[in-house]
Amino acid sequence: MASVLVTGAAGFVGSHTVEALLAAGHHVTGIDNLRTGSEGNLGAVAGHPAWRFIRQDILDADDFRHAVRAAKPEIILHLAALVSLPESIADPRLHFDLNVRAVHIVVDAAAMAGVRRMIFASSAAVYGESDALPFDEESPTRPLNPYGEAKLAGESLVLGQGRARGSDAVCLRYFNVYGPRQPGDSPYSGVVSRFLDRLQAGRPPVIYGDGMQTRDFIHVRDVSRANAMAVGAPAPLTGVFNICSGRECAVGDLAALMMQEFMSPSAPVFEAARPGEARRSAGNGARAKAVLGFSAGIAMAAGLGELKGISIAY
Repeated sequence: MASVLVTGAAGFVGSHTVEALLAAGHHVTGIDNLRTGSEGNLGAVAGHPAWRFIRQDILDADDFRHAVRAAKPEIILHLAALVSLPESIADPRLHFDLNVRAVHIVVDAAAMAGVRRMIFASSAAVYGESDALPFDEESPTRPLNPYGEAKLAGESLVLGQGRARGSDAVCLRYFNVYGPRQPGDSPYSGVVSRFLDRLQAGRPPVIYGDGMQTRDFIHVRDVSRANAMAVGAPAPLTGVFNICSGRECAVGDLAALMMQEFMSPSAPVFEAARPGEARRSAGNGARAKAVLGFSAGIAMAAGLGELKGISIAY
């Protein structure tokens, strides 16, 4: 078992990942500034003997390096980020700080502490727009927005440092993650959580565009399991991996499924498409299956059914 440091540990993906890592027997130190995360997300691991939480901002580079040296992790899993595409456009300075400068700080701290494996949470946003679906890891990367560009830059920082040091460098390209603890009361939230937030309030979902745009939705527990597999995989392990379901789902079909689940009598509300969003997206998960042993296990219908009655305003 390994000593693992997780940034963004109190967030949506981070808190589920902490649970998966502890269940696998790892010792875990979590760091989060609680800008968007919540200690309430970590209630299930409170008091665990192999768990420690530090409230800290990664952008305080000296303090973060000290925390890494004190924790002595073998592996760092960097999940902390500004995950909103619209917010990355609306606040470019914050976007740069959280999605580029923070990666550099984490990679630098990992090098100074002799960390043997760096795992970076990347995104399908690096692929951009193409009709040649599903995307595999060799597909061209043509991001449509600052968020995708930053994730691509983060991959370069992580992989470049790995090559320079001879250490493991892993980039996991998440597709559209959904599930419990995903905040839904913001226009910057993921589409599933936004739909759920409105349906729980008795309002119809809002679809940006015509509803024919597609996404590859993957449950957060599948993603946390993929993270744990990347932590536990034998060395050497380096490269880029799609973390996806492999299924292409239209947003309009998603709305219909969720409205049926909640027995909503209203029709969806349609608004103008938002800039910087791809028309279609779906991933090929063959490499993750072959190398990590990972494939998504939670079907969309089951995942959506699980959300009924779950409050997501954590």
